[in-house]
Amino acid sequence: MAFIHFGGYFVSFMSGNSTRSSAGLAEGNFLEWALAIGLVLGFVLGVAAATLASQVPSVHRRGAVLSVSSAFLSASAFTTLGSAGGVLTAVLMAMSMGAINATYTRRGEVSVGLTYMTGALVKMGQHLAASLIGGPRWAWLPYGALWAMITLGSFVGAFLYLHVGLQILWGAALALVAWTAVAFVRDSPGMGFGHRT
Repeated sequence: MAFIHFGGYFVSFMSGNSTRSSAGLAEGNFLEWALAIGLVLGFVLGVAAATLASQVPSVHRRGAVLSVSSAFLSASAFTTLGSAGGVLTAVLMAMSMGAINATYTRRGEVSVGLTYMTGALVKMGQHLAASLIGGPRWAWLPYGALWAMITLGSFVGAFLYLHVGLQILWGAALALVAWTAVAFVRDSPGMGFGHRT
């Protein structure tokens, strides 16, 4: 959705934006450079904000992180009211995508990157090779599933954007808010789901 709407800029794939910034700078297109760098900075600030939220001494760390991502995505949706969605919309979306990457942390470090796939595909290939020489047969499958989910999500987002427009961002924001509520309930003491931090 964002890739189409913003003319080939990304809100989750920062390698792509970094490449675009370099190309823009080399061509003397400072506007392209500034937009790409702005999205990278927004993504990093989103990660930082969610990482700070994850430090709360509570069983609700995941809910706290998702709250940050939900807030940025909801703010992004609000910027589309009465407008076509501009730079602020894109930066807030990038902040939300950065924040959501802090959902799964282990010892303060991100253990699963939810919005970038190169590392996941490398791990998939390594585990696939290991399975061929006697290692665990299905260890590559979670990485393949993550790739399939982000690919399917990209397709659904693009399809809905082409049929509904940028207002579909409201649907994404509401879905993330709902998932945030589920995380809070799931991690609440006495719910019987166990606590994961």
